[in-house]
Amino acid sequence: MLSPQEVVDTLRSHGYKVTPQRLAVYHALSHTTEHPTAETLYKTLNPLFPTMSLATVYKTLTILCHVGLAQELNVGEDFFRYDARVEHHPHIRCVKCGRVDDVSHLDDKKVTSSVAAETGYDVTDHQFYFFGICPACRKALH
Repeated sequence: MLSPQEVVDTLRSHGYKVTPQRLAVYHALSHTTEHPTAETLYKTLNPLFPTMSLATVYKTLTILCHVGLAQELNVGEDFFRYDARVEHHPHIRCVKCGRVDDVSHLDDKKVTSSVAAETGYDVTDHQFYFFGICPACRKALH
């Protein structure tokens, strides 16, 4: 997680205005591990910023992703989720409740190197998504 000044500096260095709403979206995103949607962030921030629109949240998320302060996740749903942890790391989504978690101990560099060696590609980017049933949903099934 970056300091508020680092966020300000990053936004300004890319030519973006620094607004309280942009800082609030980043703060909310960087203080959760839930991989929220834009709508979830909007509902979280609405009590603090009642005049902020959902469109502002979407635009801010687009900016944060563009400047490298967030990443957009497509985990097979009809909407995107967002993560302020921008270094490469895999995710797993529960197919029952939709919960998304980080997978911290997979050596994605080793997998990427193996893919490059096998295919001859110069791998320029990657994302790993796993799917399953989370512990809470599994417990509810039994």
